Amino acid sequence: MQLIKPDTNFDFVGKRKLALIVSAVLILVGLVSLVVKGGPDYGIDFAGGTLVQVQFSEDTDPAAIKKALSGIELGSLVVQSFGDNQNEFLIRVENSSAELQGLSDQIEKALESTYKDGSVDIRRVEMVGPQVGKDLRSKGLQAILYAMLGILVYISWRFEFRFAVGAILALAHDVLITLGAFSVFGKEIDLPIIAAFLAIIGYSLNDTIIVYDRIRENLGRHHKENFSFIVNRSVNETLSRTLLTSGTTLLVVLALFVLGGGVIHNFAFAMLVGVLVGTYSSIFVASPVLIFWEQRKKASASS
Repeated sequence: MQLIKPDTNFDFVGKRKLALIVSAVLILVGLVSLVVKGGPDYGIDFAGGTLVQVQFSEDTDPAAIKKALSGIELGSLVVQSFGDNQNEFLIRVENSSAELQGLSDQIEKALESTYKDGSVDIRRVEMVGPQVGKDLRSKGLQAILYAMLGILVYISWRFEFRFAVGAILALAHDVLITLGAFSVFGKEIDLPIIAAFLAIIGYSLNDTIIVYDRIRENLGRHHKENFSFIVNRSVNETLSRTLLTSGTTLLVVLALFVLGGGVIHNFAFAMLVGVLVGTYSSIFVASPVLIFWEQRKKASASS
Protein backbone atom coordinates (compact mmCIF):
# COMPACT_ATOMS: atom_id res chain seq x y z
CA MET A 1 0.00 0.00 0.00
CA GLN A 2 1.36 3.40 -1.00
CA LEU A 3 -0.02 6.75 0.12
CA ILE A 4 2.58 8.66 -1.89
CA LYS A 5 3.33 8.00 -5.57
CA PRO A 6 6.84 6.66 -6.26
CA ASP A 7 7.74 9.60 -8.53
CA THR A 8 6.80 12.24 -5.91
CA ASN A 9 9.59 14.75 -5.32
CA PHE A 10 8.91 17.09 -2.40
CA ASP A 11 11.81 19.44 -1.76
CA PHE A 12 12.54 18.48 1.85
CA VAL A 13 16.21 19.38 1.53
CA GLY A 14 15.32 22.88 0.35
CA LYS A 15 13.28 23.43 3.54
CA ARG A 16 16.03 22.34 5.92
CA LYS A 17 16.90 25.90 7.02
CA LEU A 18 13.25 26.63 7.85
CA ALA A 19 13.08 23.31 9.73
CA LEU A 20 16.22 24.28 11.66
CA ILE A 21 14.54 27.50 12.81
CA VAL A 22 11.36 25.63 13.85
CA SER A 23 13.38 23.06 15.82
CA ALA A 24 15.51 25.76 17.48
CA VAL A 25 12.39 27.69 18.55
CA LEU A 26 10.70 24.59 20.00
CA ILE A 27 13.82 23.57 21.92
CA LEU A 28 14.38 27.14 23.16
CA VAL A 29 10.79 27.44 24.41
CA GLY A 30 11.20 24.17 26.32
CA LEU A 31 14.55 25.19 27.82
CA VAL A 32 13.22 28.59 28.89
CA SER A 33 10.25 26.89 30.54
CA LEU A 34 12.59 24.50 32.38
CA VAL A 35 14.76 27.39 33.60
CA VAL A 36 11.77 29.48 34.72
CA LYS A 37 10.26 26.52 36.61
CA GLY A 38 13.57 25.49 38.14
CA GLY A 39 13.84 22.21 36.25
CA PRO A 40 11.46 19.37 35.40
CA ASP A 41 8.42 18.69 37.57
CA TYR A 42 9.40 15.33 39.06
CA GLY A 43 6.78 12.87 40.22
CA ILE A 44 6.85 10.89 43.46
CA ASP A 45 9.16 8.28 41.88
CA PHE A 46 11.95 10.84 41.55
CA ALA A 47 11.16 13.57 44.08
CA GLY A 48 10.25 11.27 46.97
CA GLY A 49 7.27 11.68 49.27
CA THR A 50 3.75 10.32 49.46
CA LEU A 51 1.03 10.26 46.81
CA VAL A 52 -2.56 9.46 47.70
CA GLN A 53 -5.31 9.01 45.10
CA VAL A 54 -8.68 9.66 46.69
CA GLN A 55 -12.24 9.71 45.38
CA PHE A 56 -15.13 11.54 47.06
CA SER A 57 -18.80 10.70 46.69
CA GLU A 58 -19.72 14.36 47.32
CA ASP A 59 -18.66 17.49 45.45
CA THR A 60 -15.44 19.09 46.64
CA ASP A 61 -12.41 20.98 45.32
CA PRO A 62 -8.64 21.22 45.97
CA ALA A 63 -9.02 24.23 48.28
CA ALA A 64 -11.49 22.37 50.52
CA ILE A 65 -9.24 19.31 50.64
CA LYS A 66 -6.23 21.42 51.64
CA LYS A 67 -8.33 23.02 54.39
CA ALA A 68 -9.35 19.58 55.68
CA LEU A 69 -5.68 18.58 55.86
CA SER A 70 -4.48 21.81 57.47
CA GLY A 71 -4.34 20.18 60.90
CA ILE A 72 -1.58 17.77 59.82
CA GLU A 73 2.06 18.80 59.45
CA LEU A 74 2.52 17.76 55.84
CA GLY A 75 5.02 20.34 54.60
CA SER A 76 4.68 21.02 50.88
CA LEU A 77 1.20 19.85 49.77
CA VAL A 78 -0.22 19.70 46.24
CA VAL A 79 -3.82 18.70 45.45
CA GLN A 80 -4.91 18.27 41.83
CA SER A 81 -7.82 16.79 39.91
CA PHE A 82 -7.25 13.35 38.45
CA GLY A 83 -8.93 11.52 35.59
CA ASP A 84 -12.38 12.17 34.18
CA ASN A 85 -14.17 12.04 37.55
CA GLN A 86 -14.43 15.61 38.85
CA ASN A 87 -14.39 14.36 42.46
CA GLU A 88 -11.22 12.29 42.16
CA PHE A 89 -7.95 13.90 43.29
CA LEU A 90 -4.25 13.26 43.75
CA ILE A 91 -2.78 14.45 47.05
CA ARG A 92 0.99 14.80 46.80
CA VAL A 93 3.13 15.39 49.87
CA GLU A 94 6.80 16.21 49.31
CA ASN A 95 8.12 15.07 52.65
CA SER A 96 11.91 15.03 53.03
CA SER A 97 11.68 12.91 56.18
CA ALA A 98 12.33 9.19 56.04
CA GLU A 99 9.33 8.64 58.34
CA LEU A 100 6.71 8.37 55.59
CA GLN A 101 5.02 5.27 56.99
CA GLY A 102 1.62 6.07 58.48
CA LEU A 103 1.28 9.40 56.70
CA SER A 104 -1.46 8.07 54.40
CA ASP A 105 -3.45 6.92 57.46
CA GLN A 106 -3.26 10.42 58.91
CA ILE A 107 -4.50 11.88 55.62
CA GLU A 108 -7.41 9.42 55.50
CA LYS A 109 -8.46 10.16 59.10
CA ALA A 110 -8.28 13.93 58.53
CA LEU A 111 -10.47 13.69 55.44
CA GLU A 112 -13.01 11.37 57.11
CA SER A 113 -13.35 13.81 60.01
CA THR A 114 -14.35 16.57 57.58
CA TYR A 115 -16.45 14.75 54.97
CA LYS A 116 -19.46 12.47 55.46
CA ASP A 117 -19.00 8.88 56.57
CA GLY A 118 -18.27 6.62 53.62
CA SER A 119 -17.72 9.51 51.22
CA VAL A 120 -13.91 9.14 51.15
CA ASP A 121 -12.39 6.29 49.16
CA ILE A 122 -8.58 5.95 49.25
CA ARG A 123 -7.83 4.27 45.93
CA ARG A 124 -4.03 4.30 45.76
CA VAL A 125 -1.08 5.13 48.01
CA GLU A 126 2.54 5.41 46.85
CA MET A 127 5.46 6.19 49.13
CA VAL A 128 9.06 6.76 48.03
CA GLY A 129 11.90 7.94 50.27
CA PRO A 130 13.93 10.97 49.07
CA GLN A 131 17.15 8.95 48.74
CA VAL A 132 15.41 6.26 46.70
CA GLY A 133 13.85 8.94 44.48
CA LYS A 134 17.27 10.52 43.87
CA ASP A 135 18.74 7.12 42.97
CA LEU A 136 15.89 6.35 40.56
CA ARG A 137 16.31 9.75 38.91
CA SER A 138 20.02 9.14 38.40
CA LYS A 139 19.48 5.65 36.96
CA GLY A 140 16.73 6.90 34.63
CA LEU A 141 19.08 9.51 33.18
CA GLN A 142 21.84 6.91 32.84
CA ALA A 143 19.46 4.60 30.94
CA ILE A 144 18.80 7.31 28.34
CA LEU A 145 22.50 8.22 27.99
CA TYR A 146 23.59 4.57 27.68
CA ALA A 147 20.90 3.96 25.06
CA MET A 148 22.21 6.86 22.96
CA LEU A 149 25.83 5.71 23.38
CA GLY A 150 24.89 2.21 22.23
CA ILE A 151 23.08 3.67 19.22
CA LEU A 152 26.16 5.76 18.34
CA VAL A 153 28.35 2.65 18.33
CA TYR A 154 25.81 0.53 16.41
CA ILE A 155 25.18 3.04 13.59
CA SER A 156 28.90 3.83 13.28
CA TRP A 157 29.48 0.09 12.75
CA ARG A 158 26.53 -0.49 10.40
CA PHE A 159 26.86 2.71 8.37
CA GLU A 160 29.45 5.46 8.90
CA PHE A 161 30.26 7.81 11.74
CA ARG A 162 28.51 10.73 10.00
CA PHE A 163 25.28 8.73 9.93
CA ALA A 164 25.65 8.03 13.66
CA VAL A 165 26.10 11.74 14.41
CA GLY A 166 22.94 12.56 12.45
CA ALA A 167 20.94 9.90 14.28
CA ILE A 168 22.15 10.99 17.74
CA LEU A 169 21.37 14.65 17.04
CA ALA A 170 17.89 13.66 15.86
CA LEU A 171 17.30 11.59 19.02
CA ALA A 172 18.57 14.39 21.30
CA HIS A 173 16.26 16.75 19.39
CA ASP A 174 13.26 14.46 20.05
CA VAL A 175 13.99 14.03 23.76
CA LEU A 176 14.59 17.77 24.32
CA ILE A 177 11.34 18.78 22.61
CA THR A 178 9.34 16.13 24.48
CA LEU A 179 10.93 17.20 27.78
CA GLY A 180 10.15 20.82 26.94
CA ALA A 181 6.52 19.92 26.19
CA PHE A 182 6.23 18.33 29.64
CA SER A 183 7.56 21.51 31.23
CA VAL A 184 5.33 23.85 29.19
CA PHE A 185 2.17 21.85 29.94
CA GLY A 186 3.09 21.27 33.60
CA LYS A 187 3.23 17.47 33.48
CA GLU A 188 5.19 15.31 35.91
CA ILE A 189 8.12 13.11 34.96
CA ASP A 190 8.27 9.72 36.67
CA LEU A 191 9.47 6.19 35.86
CA PRO A 192 6.82 5.46 33.16
CA ILE A 193 7.91 8.66 31.37
CA ILE A 194 11.51 7.43 31.28
CA ALA A 195 10.14 4.28 29.64
CA ALA A 196 8.30 6.54 27.18
CA PHE A 197 11.52 8.44 26.38
CA LEU A 198 13.31 5.14 25.66
CA ALA A 199 10.41 4.03 23.46
CA ILE A 200 10.58 7.36 21.59
CA ILE A 201 14.32 6.86 21.03
CA GLY A 202 13.69 3.39 19.62
CA TYR A 203 10.80 4.52 17.41
CA SER A 204 12.65 7.53 16.02
CA LEU A 205 15.80 5.49 15.40
CA ASN A 206 13.84 2.87 13.45
CA ASP A 207 12.43 5.56 11.17
CA THR A 208 15.86 7.13 10.71
CA ILE A 209 17.48 3.76 9.86
CA ILE A 210 14.93 3.22 7.07
CA VAL A 211 15.88 6.56 5.49
CA TYR A 212 19.59 5.90 5.98
CA ASP A 213 19.33 2.49 4.29
CA ARG A 214 17.73 4.07 1.25
CA ILE A 215 20.39 6.81 1.15
CA ARG A 216 23.12 4.16 1.17
CA GLU A 217 21.40 2.26 -1.65
CA ASN A 218 20.96 5.40 -3.73
CA LEU A 219 24.61 6.40 -3.26
CA GLY A 220 25.43 3.36 -5.42
CA ARG A 221 22.59 3.80 -7.90
CA HIS A 222 22.95 7.54 -8.45
CA HIS A 223 26.65 8.10 -7.77
CA LYS A 224 26.82 10.77 -10.49
CA GLU A 225 24.19 12.94 -8.77
CA ASN A 226 25.04 15.42 -6.03
CA PHE A 227 24.58 14.33 -2.42
CA SER A 228 21.64 16.68 -1.68
CA PHE A 229 19.68 15.16 -4.58
CA ILE A 230 20.34 11.63 -3.29
CA VAL A 231 19.21 12.51 0.25
CA ASN A 232 16.04 14.23 -0.97
CA ARG A 233 15.20 11.34 -3.30
CA SER A 234 15.71 8.83 -0.50
CA VAL A 235 13.40 10.70 1.86
CA ASN A 236 10.71 10.85 -0.82
CA GLU A 237 11.05 7.15 -1.63
CA THR A 238 10.51 6.18 2.03
CA LEU A 239 7.82 8.82 2.68
CA SER A 240 4.87 6.47 2.07
CA ARG A 241 6.23 3.93 4.54
CA THR A 242 6.95 6.68 7.09
CA LEU A 243 3.41 8.09 6.91
CA LEU A 244 1.79 4.65 7.16
CA THR A 245 3.88 3.65 10.18
CA SER A 246 3.52 6.98 11.96
CA GLY A 247 -0.18 7.26 11.15
CA THR A 248 -1.12 3.84 12.54
CA THR A 249 1.07 4.39 15.63
CA LEU A 250 -0.51 7.78 16.24
CA LEU A 251 -4.01 6.28 16.11
CA VAL A 252 -3.13 3.83 18.89
CA VAL A 253 -1.34 6.44 21.02
CA LEU A 254 -4.18 8.94 20.54
CA ALA A 255 -6.69 6.32 21.70
CA LEU A 256 -4.58 5.75 24.83
CA PHE A 257 -4.33 9.49 25.42
CA VAL A 258 -8.08 10.11 25.10
CA LEU A 259 -9.51 6.89 26.56
CA GLY A 260 -6.71 5.44 28.69
CA GLY A 261 -7.52 7.32 31.88
CA GLY A 262 -5.39 9.35 34.26
CA VAL A 263 -2.90 6.61 35.17
CA ILE A 264 -1.33 6.45 31.69
CA HIS A 265 -2.28 9.94 30.51
CA ASN A 266 1.23 11.38 30.84
CA PHE A 267 2.81 8.29 29.25
CA ALA A 268 0.44 8.57 26.27
CA PHE A 269 1.16 12.33 26.04
CA ALA A 270 4.91 11.63 25.87
CA MET A 271 4.41 9.03 23.14
CA LEU A 272 2.09 11.33 21.19
CA VAL A 273 4.64 14.14 21.16
CA GLY A 274 7.52 11.72 20.59
CA VAL A 275 5.98 10.01 17.55
CA LEU A 276 5.20 13.34 15.88
CA VAL A 277 8.62 14.83 16.61
CA GLY A 278 10.41 11.57 15.78
CA THR A 279 8.82 11.43 12.32
CA TYR A 280 9.71 15.08 11.75
CA SER A 281 13.33 14.63 12.88
CA SER A 282 13.95 11.65 10.58
CA ILE A 283 13.16 13.89 7.62
CA PHE A 284 14.32 17.35 8.72
CA VAL A 285 17.12 16.66 11.23
CA ALA A 286 18.88 13.31 10.67
CA SER A 287 19.08 13.62 6.88
CA PRO A 288 20.11 17.32 6.63
CA VAL A 289 22.98 16.65 9.10
CA LEU A 290 24.48 14.34 6.44
CA ILE A 291 24.28 17.14 3.88
CA PHE A 292 25.94 19.58 6.28
CA TRP A 293 28.69 17.01 6.98
CA GLU A 294 29.26 16.47 3.22
CA GLN A 295 29.44 20.21 2.55
CA ARG A 296 31.94 20.71 5.37
CA LYS A 297 34.04 17.83 4.03
CA LYS A 298 34.15 19.34 0.54
CA ALA A 299 34.95 22.80 1.92
CA SER A 300 37.85 21.37 3.93
CA ALA A 301 39.17 19.46 0.91
CA SER A 302 39.09 22.53 -1.35
CA SER A 303 40.76 24.87 1.16
